[in-house]
Amino acid sequence: MKYEELDEEILLTASQTFKALGDPTRIRILHLLSERECSVTEISETLNLKQSTVSHQLAVLKSLRLVKFRREGTSIFYSHDDDHVIKILQQMIDHASH
Repeated sequence: MKYEELDEEILLTASQTFKALGDPTRIRILHLLSERECSVTEISETLNLKQSTVSHQLAVLKSLRLVKFRREGTSIFYSHDDDHVIKILQQMIDHASH
């Protein structure tokens, strides 16, 4: 079987996604968002983080299309945007739990 080189764009995206998942705060946020949709305030209160920290981390996750948002009036609610990444995250949590 002949080896097929990875496309550079796919390689870069995969690398950036793993880098994003290498941060404990982003893992905590994604784990919470895998369970339910939340506002920045809800994430901040649930995870005991500053709102500025949550906003910064959400911006990173959003830039990689790992989270999405919807607006309801003046409120913004965040949720995960990629079931593949959530499955990988859950597998890593399961692995770390053994």
